[in-house]
Amino acid sequence: MTRATSHLLFILLLVVGVAAAGAHDDAAVRRTLEEFAGFPASDDGEGPSAAFRVDAEGLQRQIDELASFSDSPAPSVTRVLYSDKDVQARRYIKGKMNQLGLAVREDAVGNIFGRWEGSEAELGAVGTGSHVDAIPFSGKYDGVVGVLGALEAISLLKRYRADTALKDISCHDSWLFKHRITFVFILKRTLPVWTACVGTDLVSSQKDLWRSLCSHQRNLQDLELAAWEGGSSTIIVFSCVNHYVTLISWFLSFHSFKLCSRLMAGIEELTQSLRNIVDNQNVSFLDAAESAGYKMDPEDLRSVFLNKDSYSAFVELHIEQGPILEKEGIPIGIVTAIAAPASITVEFEGNGGHAGAVLMPERNDAGLAAAELALAVEKHVLESGSIDTVGTVGMSTSNVSFLNACDIMISYSILQLHPGAINSIPSKSHLEIDVRDIDEKRRNDVIEKVRRSATEISKNRGVVLSEFKIINQDPPALSGKSVVDAMEFAAKQLNLEYKKMISRAYHDSLFMARVSPMGMIFIPCYKGYSHKPEEYASPEDMSNGVQVLALTMAKLSLE
Repeated sequence: MTRATSHLLFILLLVVGVAAAGAHDDAAVRRTLEEFAGFPASDDGEGPSAAFRVDAEGLQRQIDELASFSDSPAPSVTRVLYSDKDVQARRYIKGKMNQLGLAVREDAVGNIFGRWEGSEAELGAVGTGSHVDAIPFSGKYDGVVGVLGALEAISLLKRYRADTALKDISCHDSWLFKHRITFVFILKRTLPVWTACVGTDLVSSQKDLWRSLCSHQRNLQDLELAAWEGGSSTIIVFSCVNHYVTLISWFLSFHSFKLCSRLMAGIEELTQSLRNIVDNQNVSFLDAAESAGYKMDPEDLRSVFLNKDSYSAFVELHIEQGPILEKEGIPIGIVTAIAAPASITVEFEGNGGHAGAVLMPERNDAGLAAAELALAVEKHVLESGSIDTVGTVGMSTSNVSFLNACDIMISYSILQLHPGAINSIPSKSHLEIDVRDIDEKRRNDVIEKVRRSATEISKNRGVVLSEFKIINQDPPALSGKSVVDAMEFAAKQLNLEYKKMISRAYHDSLFMARVSPMGMIFIPCYKGYSHKPEEYASPEDMSNGVQVLALTMAKLSLE
């Protein structure tokens, strides 16, 4: 055998091996989708990818349309809780749910639910989604990709079911729609019997009619899309086998506390707080809700709570909000854990005085005490020895307005000093601290060190530590093994490289973990930008994420 022949055989074997590997992946996708759809795919050589294709152009168009509901000029997006733009955005999402053929309802606080009904709705759902609210002057992809992308994922599964059903009965095209008749279809694989009437002598588009019937047939699962108001998030919930799918969109943006996801997780203390909370214009949460058309009794807040068996799994599609995936050229991130923040408010009180008349050794400067504590936070976080521990001295939220986005921006500050004049020594200071980690004990150890430093600083500087208050101290959340396995399965079968990673950003999935096993799918975003107008995700990356999400939901629905 000549060297040239050997090389030719080697290349041939390599090509066959690669083709076989690709065929294996394609077959796995096909089997999962066939089982989900209830129809065998035809052996026409197209493979599942022919029907399993994301409408990337349509998805981008919807993202752009939703971004137009903003209280700040493009390219920035501002959508605040219960504002007119928030109401318009929710109306837009409800319209998309209706277009998808879902039965839409709303709860007491404006959470929106759209259900694709199935035969065994008593079983828990597989959920997905994210948020469509937007902090002031942010971008149009944060959260929205996980909402409109989840809608596209459900639409993708519906289209796949319709197309495979169409091919399954293609042999009947010659007679099925030719006459004005009442007909009954008995579909394969024990699917429900269909009865329908055709009211015209000839049907102009036989395939379109059948596709419509298939896409509205009764599933073995309920698929419910729900839009949650008031949690900086929108969730789409999708089904388990013989379960249902819910698309849920929660729109309320309330600082970093993920109000709605906390509420739906059944945190009783939150319902008490919402009865009394007001903004800097003395507008209460209940009054703000009423202004948007959601008049409620305080007792109605408890109706938002989810039962522990509401969902069997939850998976959220989201832009990474960091640079890792883009930098490493990896299209998919599979989140294994979400770091949880602890939020702390600290106040010091000193003596104040004239900036020129009081000498440095005699000062009791509350501002410098706050500054020293900010540096102590950095020191203690770095001492933890873990890259997963982070700390930030952030914005004050004491003056958040429910109704005026501009007021929100004006009232935010890195550090509040009183009286706030350049020629006056600060007599009071207020700062807020955020410490996050996926290891709860390690995070809490940092908090304790910060507390000790605050006490020591107050003594050394002769100021009073008038407040050191932990506002919230949520536990981190690990992704459910079944969800991680399903996400890995989907990425592998779609031949998409993926990276297991943690989320250091706060997501509503953190609270979904209290209700069901959860996981997150990350896609790259430009330079890791988020919460700013330059935020961007490419159509290709969004399409990859939607496909992984759709196949993950289909896989989970069969377990």
